[in-house]
Amino acid sequence: MEWFTAPEYWMSRLVFQRALAVMYLFAFLSAALQFRALIGERGMLPVPRFVAQVPFRRAPSVFHLHYSDRFFAVWAWTGCAVSVALIAGLDGQLPLWGGMLLWLVPWVMYLSIVNVGQTWYSFGWESLLLEVGFLAVFLGNDEVAPPLVVFFLLLWILFRVEFGAGLIKMRGDACWRKLTCLDYHHETQPMPGPLSWFFHHLPKPFHRAEVAANHFTQLVVPVLLFAPQPIATAAASLMIVTQLWLVLSGNFAWLNWITIVVALSAVDYGVTRGPSDAPLWYEIVVLAVAAGLVALSYRPARNLVSRRQVMNRSFDPLHLVNTYGAFGSVSRLRYEVVLEGTLDELPRADSDWREYEFKGKPGDPRHWPRQFAPYHLRLDWLMWFVGLSPAYAGSWFGALVERLLENDRDTLRLLRRSPFPADQPPRYVRARLYRYRYTTWRELRETGACWQRTYVRDFLPPTRLEGAVQRA
Repeated sequence: MEWFTAPEYWMSRLVFQRALAVMYLFAFLSAALQFRALIGERGMLPVPRFVAQVPFRRAPSVFHLHYSDRFFAVWAWTGCAVSVALIAGLDGQLPLWGGMLLWLVPWVMYLSIVNVGQTWYSFGWESLLLEVGFLAVFLGNDEVAPPLVVFFLLLWILFRVEFGAGLIKMRGDACWRKLTCLDYHHETQPMPGPLSWFFHHLPKPFHRAEVAANHFTQLVVPVLLFAPQPIATAAASLMIVTQLWLVLSGNFAWLNWITIVVALSAVDYGVTRGPSDAPLWYEIVVLAVAAGLVALSYRPARNLVSRRQVMNRSFDPLHLVNTYGAFGSVSRLRYEVVLEGTLDELPRADSDWREYEFKGKPGDPRHWPRQFAPYHLRLDWLMWFVGLSPAYAGSWFGALVERLLENDRDTLRLLRRSPFPADQPPRYVRARLYRYRYTTWRELRETGACWQRTYVRDFLPPTRLEGAVQRA
């Protein structure tokens, strides 16, 4: 079938595949370095407890068959190795079926992690990586020209990501319609970056222009992805520029980066290789998969036009077709939960309370935010949600406090700094709620602090291990 392949997208496939492999690497690296404290055997939400309660059909994962921390570590680091092999182009050195199987490996491996990750893996970019990664299996390698239908499905993903985000904003917070949301967003976003303070202090008319440009990019430009070239390239390029702007303004794990990766697949690089006939079995497999994905797209497509549009929802346990969107509402005030410990026998207001410092979330007002994305600091992100509502803390916050009281090594590795030596855990830990705001230019010059914080209330009273039994 002559229409099946698109030789002009040979370079688009190459760029997309290598960039996607980098996203896989960050995802597996995040899992390998953080899992013990989050979902390990002694984690805050242990995998063994989860798989004992949730059947395989609802959350397919290899960890239903076996789990140990050592096995998970080998699994995650193997995922890193496979990702590096794909970055290096090993799939291109294999026969077509071998390259497809190699791309299937990281998808199966990461699906197994996401499906037991619980709250820590409930973000939209997890499903986005899996949906995009599944399509990558069927893009082929140098033996065949890229299949056009797979590129169309990648455009469909990009359309849903951008258009869905645009619709959720227009249907949500009134500040998006008034063009005022960015008066607050740079200050109240989950994890500010090193430039977020400066973005916040841009003139308000500039913020209005930012919001208007965002609406244009998310509500108008996505339609142009399906136009002939070079219009589709121009539309994808505009999306890439917008996503890079978001990369500069905050830390959103790999959400912006994988959106850029998908947009790269729509760019015509002007490089064409001679047509390579696709074997019949390959055409049958790709078209069958495409037909299945189109059928599954009914629910996310219906969600787009629904007045009750939901964000970041998976409609099947394999995360094959999902719905996306972010920041339908924007917080006007920033609240942060600050954890502190003391060695005093009896906790008092004037005790020597020492603050735990997180890597990414605001804490010490003088600590300037760092750039972490596309790496994902999962605990820091969940702590932002806790500041919005204590309901987000219900399943794991108590376990976090318990592990701080134990000076648990794996938990402390998730932090930037613990105020207690390894052999001397705190006797009590407490949590306090503060309101944070960016300092003004004058305050920054006078104090060197990028944040100013005000005590609001106690979030958790001084707490010690039951029975006062502590383990270093």
